Amino acid sequence: MFDGIYFEFPQIAFVLLLFILCAKLCKMRLPSIYFPHTGGFLKNSIAVFKPLFFLKWVGIVMMIVALMSPVKDETYELEPKNGYDIALILDTSESMKSEGFDANNQRLNRFDVVKSIVSDFITKRKNDNIGLVVFGAFSFIASPLTYDENILNKIVSQLYIGMAGKYTALNTSLAQGVNLLKMSKSKTKIAILLTDGYSTPQIDKIPLDVAIDMVKKEGIKVYPIGIGMAHEYNREVLQKIANESGGVAFGASSANELKEIYQKIDELEKSEIKNESFSYAKYYYQFPLFISLLALMLYIYLRNKRGYA
Repeated sequence: MFDGIYFEFPQIAFVLLLFILCAKLCKMRLPSIYFPHTGGFLKNSIAVFKPLFFLKWVGIVMMIVALMSPVKDETYELEPKNGYDIALILDTSESMKSEGFDANNQRLNRFDVVKSIVSDFITKRKNDNIGLVVFGAFSFIASPLTYDENILNKIVSQLYIGMAGKYTALNTSLAQGVNLLKMSKSKTKIAILLTDGYSTPQIDKIPLDVAIDMVKKEGIKVYPIGIGMAHEYNREVLQKIANESGGVAFGASSANELKEIYQKIDELEKSEIKNESFSYAKYYYQFPLFISLLALMLYIYLRNKRGYA
């Protein structure tokens, strides 16, 4: 507890020399002025009662130590939460039921694979504020922005195919991603849009250009990802979204390729988080001050009790 303590005013220690000199050269002179002929009595009595001598000097020494102001520099680190704000936009349309996307487990459907990879991505982004948008025929915010990866991964695990309808409203989902991020004050806003199909014109009520304008207005960089065979999703649309927003468009025909894409995005958007260190002076003068006052009070009490007035 007391390691690293130093004194702000170490020069005050010289005052102790004055007390020692006075004890040697000025013995009993002051009391003799007010109480003539009692000097010898006080001298002999206090000398006999050793505890009084001890208490007096403990009080003096501790008072000087308190005046020297013992202090210790305490340091602590403030864990920052100034990473990126990220919207994960996930396609839950009927086409995500397709199996064979993962060569290691052919029975897994695309969405099960996506959920596993997205959860790994969330776990890696510990300093980022992440939210979820789910879309199909309509889109909704499944989770607002949060730093709590455990809650976020729990929500991801509970997502299922068809929960937002069986069709694909791609443009609307992008606009919903903007709604999620537009209240953010972060300097870096990112949306990762994952889909395995074409937008359904009869369902998707927001034109692509309008959705892109919303993205650009909010300064959001979009990374569109198309999964499945190349003909299953609209590469031109995904490329346009990426180009207009400053992101990069990707395509993945397998689970391994999708893992690599999320790793690539993780590397491209690696937030440099630095812990801020602070220090403050913690003072300990109260401890010697308390001991000094206690010793002097006890000294006065015992001195008066024995009649040394």
